[in-house]
Amino acid sequence: MYSSVPYKTKQFFFVLIKLSIVVGAFYFIYSKLVENENLQFSEFWSFLKKNDAFSTKNIVFLIILSVFNWFFEILKWQFLVKTIKQISFKNALEQSLGGLTASLITPNRIGDYGAKAVYYVKSFRKQIVLLNLLGNMAQMTITTIFGVVGCIIFVNHYQIDVDYYKMARFGLILVMISFFAIFGTKQKRFKVKGYSIARILDYIKGITVKTHIINLGLALIRYLIFSFQFYYLLIIFGVEVDYTKAMVVITSMYFLASIVPSISIFDVVIKGSVAVFLFGFVDVNELTILSIILLMWVLNFATPSLFGSYFILNFKLPKTEE
Repeated sequence: MYSSVPYKTKQFFFVLIKLSIVVGAFYFIYSKLVENENLQFSEFWSFLKKNDAFSTKNIVFLIILSVFNWFFEILKWQFLVKTIKQISFKNALEQSLGGLTASLITPNRIGDYGAKAVYYVKSFRKQIVLLNLLGNMAQMTITTIFGVVGCIIFVNHYQIDVDYYKMARFGLILVMISFFAIFGTKQKRFKVKGYSIARILDYIKGITVKTHIINLGLALIRYLIFSFQFYYLLIIFGVEVDYTKAMVVITSMYFLASIVPSISIFDVVIKGSVAVFLFGFVDVNELTILSIILLMWVLNFATPSLFGSYFILNFKLPKTEE
């Protein structure tokens, strides 16, 4: 049916889709900055000026950290795609930032999967989705490892009252889910994007150990960069907390925030709520934490997505099978 649509009509709808993604991304960035119910923009701006957060030294260093954060993410994507096809760093940059822009308004950033896949011919798209999943799994694995350790230290150090009955019940649910997941892998009728779960696992297993290690290594480097960036913002705003104590809270925050499903734009709200609660134990006020969360979002999501908008507007579908 789609093939019977006139070429000019196809082009019109294609341009309309690209414009919708870009306009949607710009609107969400605007609403988060100007219409933020948790932190008024005027209050946020006054707080930044009061703490001299916009000094040349601070701006340059924060931008450098964000650039390196995305450099290693782009490098990770280039490395993963090279398992099926050689691409340049420029191509990986375009796909990563374009995917980021498309993901802003989608639950759990699933738009990133579709955006990256359409850069490739149909025969590669399912593999691209799986490789993207593999890259995100590596990042989540690092977040979980550091987060679980951080949470254990946090709970023991601050004597948090934990409802162990609820935790045990939650653990039982996870065990049951894992059991059904394992059972599901044996059933060929369960499919994701046309592939059975067993086939997906076989594909991941078929990737070399070296590739998995490098994937995890790049994810680790990214994690260390953006967690240090958070700590550096604490220092800028005059928070007197040693690095070890701050990292316990930061790793716990990223882990707890990451396990809550969300639309990207609400990710700021979720991280803000979790961070305000956790940093309350180290006597950091709410305004400081909410300002840092918003700045982190601007530096690592909003600003790169603006560059991604350029790539989306200039995107062209691949013409031939490779």
